[in-house]
Amino acid sequence: MKDVLEKIKEARENSKPRRFVQTWDLIINLKGIDLKKPENRFNFDVVLPSGRGKTTKVVIIADSMISEAKKLADLVITKEELEELGKDKKKAKKLAKEYDYFFGEAPLMPLIGRFLGPVLGPRGKMPKPFPPKADLKSIVDNARKSVRAVLKETPVISVPVGIETMKDEDIATNIEAVFNAIKERLPKGQNNIKSVMLKLTMGRPVKIKVM
Repeated sequence: MKDVLEKIKEARENSKPRRFVQTWDLIINLKGIDLKKPENRFNFDVVLPSGRGKTTKVVIIADSMISEAKKLADLVITKEELEELGKDKKKAKKLAKEYDYFFGEAPLMPLIGRFLGPVLGPRGKMPKPFPPKADLKSIVDNARKSVRAVLKETPVISVPVGIETMKDEDIATNIEAVFNAIKERLPKGQNNIKSVMLKLTMGRPVKIKVM
């Protein structure tokens, strides 16, 4: 993918100025992959080496680590608040929409699944468990730099790799990280990749050569 920097420049030129900060989207079109087989589908996180360029909102559901969680997360949900959320679907849906990543203290996971699973599960935002006394700072720091790569029914993966105010070199580094992570998950690796496109939110896509 030697021409990534050139393609980033081209994509910038293809996009008119907007009144908002646009996101860089990497679109990978696949071929020769049977998505009816569960083992060929995936949903995983990639840590962007250069970061996302914008704030990622993190929720921690905690019991024994509430005080530490409050120093790190955008929102902390206690064991007692879980049941209330389970009864208030409207509030739970608002949380699912407003926040990007959810983490839950491992002993609470059965309760989390019961009360929030029906709302967070279908949205691909089920909390990731962490053990008591875990290094919460590392967990949250990685989440704030992470994006999610999802492959389900259609052979197309679209992943945000930064925002237009970031340096071209940083976007290129993020593109390489996402591309390599996805390639490693595909059954035939690069042979399953039909094409790779890059675009800003409202811009025209440009094609990146896959080397």
